[in-house]
This record gives sequence, C-alpha cells and structure tokens, in this order.
Amino acid sequence: MTLHASLVPLLAPLYDTLITQLHQTQVVLLHPQSTYRSVLIAKLVNDPAIKTLYYALGPDDIDVQSFVNNLAHDLAQQHPTFGRHVSLLDNVQYENFFTHTYTIIEQIARDLSEISDQPFTLILDEYDRSDIADDVQRLIERLALYLPPQCHLLINSRTLPRFAWISLIVRNRAVMVLNTGTITENFYGVINQHDGDLEVHALGPGLVLQNNHIIDAWEGHLPRLLFFFALDRPCITRNDICHAFWRDLNAEQAVNVFHVTKRRLHKTMAFDVLVHDGGYYRINPALSMYYDVLEFASALVQGRNADDSDRITAYQRAIDLYRGPFLQGHDDDWIQERRVDFRMGYVEALQAVAAMWQARGKPDLSLTLLQKVLTEDLRIDTVNQAVMQLYAQSGRRGEAVTHYQRVMQDYQKDQLQPSAQLQQMYQAIIT
Repeated sequence: MTLHASLVPLLAPLYDTLITQLHQTQVVLLHPQSTYRSVLIAKLVNDPAIKTLYYALGPDDIDVQSFVNNLAHDLAQQHPTFGRHVSLLDNVQYENFFTHTYTIIEQIARDLSEISDQPFTLILDEYDRSDIADDVQRLIERLALYLPPQCHLLINSRTLPRFAWISLIVRNRAVMVLNTGTITENFYGVINQHDGDLEVHALGPGLVLQNNHIIDAWEGHLPRLLFFFALDRPCITRNDICHAFWRDLNAEQAVNVFHVTKRRLHKTMAFDVLVHDGGYYRINPALSMYYDVLEFASALVQGRNADDSDRITAYQRAIDLYRGPFLQGHDDDWIQERRVDFRMGYVEALQAVAAMWQARGKPDLSLTLLQKVLTEDLRIDTVNQAVMQLYAQSGRRGEAVTHYQRVMQDYQKDQLQPSAQLQQMYQAIIT
C-alpha cells in the first residue's frame, strides 16, 4: 500500500504511538474513535521491521469453531505450521465451549508460541464482526491472559469489544490507543465524577450511595450484583448475564430470573439504571456517577508513566483507594476473577511506593509496604528477597530468619520449595 504524500506527516506520530504501545503491552486496542485505523494496520503489516500475522474476521466468524478454523486456515498461509495444535480439538469441545474454554485457549496459545521466539504481533482486524458472537468475545478476552510473552495482540474494531477492559488495564495487560496517546480515564466513555447521582465503591464490601445515602434495600443480593456486573464492561448481552449468574438454569428459566432481577434493580434505584439498545445492556448514559474502580485504574495508568513527575503520588492514590478485595464477601466466579485482577494492581502500587521509600533511605517505610504485599501473596519471590535483604541490612538478621521460616512453612504446605535464590540468600544470612 502506497500512502499519499499528504498522509505521511499525519500518520508518523500515530504510528510511533502504536509501535511504542505494542512494544510495552501485550494487548493493544486501536480505539474505535482513532483516526486512520485501517491505514495504520496496513502500514504495520507492510513494515519489514516488524513481524506480523494478520487475520480479518469475516461474516462466518459467529461461533468459536468457525472462528478458530478460519483463523488457523489464514495463519497457516502465513506460517505453515500454525494449526498443528488446534487441529486436535474436536466437535464436542466446541459444542461445549464454556466447559472447554481453557482447552481451546491452550491449543491456540501453543500454536502461537511456536511461531517465533522473537516478538511478533497478531492482528485481529474487523473485530466488530464478532459483536454478535458471545463465545468469540469470551475466547479472545480469555486468550489475552494466556498469550505467549513474545506475542502481542492488536485489535482493530469499529465498536468497543465487550471485554472487561478496566481489569485488563489494571493488571497491565492492555491499553487503548487513541491517536497519539492512550486512554487513561473514562475507559468506557462514561465520565467519572464525584458529585454525580451515584457514588459506587467496589474495592471492599461494595457500597452504593444515592444522593449521599447508602442503598441497603436491594431486595436480595442479585440486583446489587447485577449492577456491579454491568459496570464491569462497556456493554453486556443477556447471555453474558445469564451465564454469569444462572448458568445452572435452562435458558427460559434464566431469562425469567434476569427480568425479575432487573425490575428489582430499577425499583431500588427508582429509575432504569440499565438500558437496552441494539441487543446490548449498558449502564444508563444519562447517569452521572463516581466509581472507585475507574479512579483506581486511572491512578495505576498514571503511575506507570515514567515521565510523570506525580507517578508516585498516583500509585499512593491507588493504594488508598484499595479498601479491600473486590466485592468482599461474595464468591461468584466473575467476582473472584476481578478480585485477582485488582489485587495485582494493588500489589504493583505497593511495590512501586516501597521502592521509592527504599531509594530515599527509608527502609522501615519500605518494609511496611512490602509486608502488605506479602499479606496479599506470601509467595512473591522478589518481595521476599527484598524483605530479607532489608532486615539484614538493618542488622535484624533474626527477623530475616524468622521471615524465611514463615515462607518455608507456607511452601511446605503444598510440598513445594522457595526459589533457589531465596534459599541462597537465607544461607548467606545465617553464615
């Protein structure tokens, strides 16, 4: 493709931004509002310095089996061995997709891992053709977490894919590129405002305030959880909802329960908080609202910007916003998934601020934060090493030994051993 001369200066900064993000992040979405999306894709495909694999979704990609077979066919023409693993999948696995989701993902990831040891980009173009395919949306969203490290996924779509983008951004797995920058707030186009109609806190037990009063008359837990579920994505389908909440019911029963739950939610809020448009449900765009998860994600994005002088302040804001596990007290599958995502963001912020205090010669403050990290996950090896090293450097060898023994006991519960590096550090401390 030959670019018109007038486009070259316009595209240069856009293309530079795209390449930078592909180098830094596993999953990149060319935001639907980005200009020259298709031209940028063409430029990337024809760039000899970057290895790419290209697949444009077609009208037949309306279920997982069709999508995977078509993807394998096209990618095999670009890399002949692709499809060796996905060809082992059978009709039963495709027909029972929700049972075999991770088996299918594993086979795709294995094929991708064998393409190259060097970085490459898999481009999914015209992704909006999958808008009507709930299982394809679910497949790609889950695949984003299991891509081999050398594979970067670039999605080009005329609509915002129905992924839990905020969670992917929080765990530093994805970015949304909009022209010469990335989207750092209001990820679904809804403005986060403190003086809105609702104030929503999901990091912790989960509170919703309407006109400064806590809502506690939810008529059961389902209307409340449905509200939080709708906040999770730019939009959702009825099938998404029924699968998350009532997968053990048949379709008719699940739909009936959904409509009852939705009516109760609207009764609680005294207005239609969920609106239906074109087959999708979304939070009413007329609603003004503050959501702590949005601010948490924005703070992490700012903290990751090495050029931002306020990055540590941003990380500290993320720490302050994290008042506990996501929707603490509930154990639905989707809630537990989000809990892991947001805990990862919290741990990232703790480690960043701890490193700052250590660099400023404040080991005690650093230790306090690192201990909070280990409260979330005692098996983060680099943090255990940092804690033991700080103890030893402060002349507190006994506490370093005690810490190691506590870590060892935790590993031994599962018949495991800590890393060789941690064991060597322990030996160096006691000798």
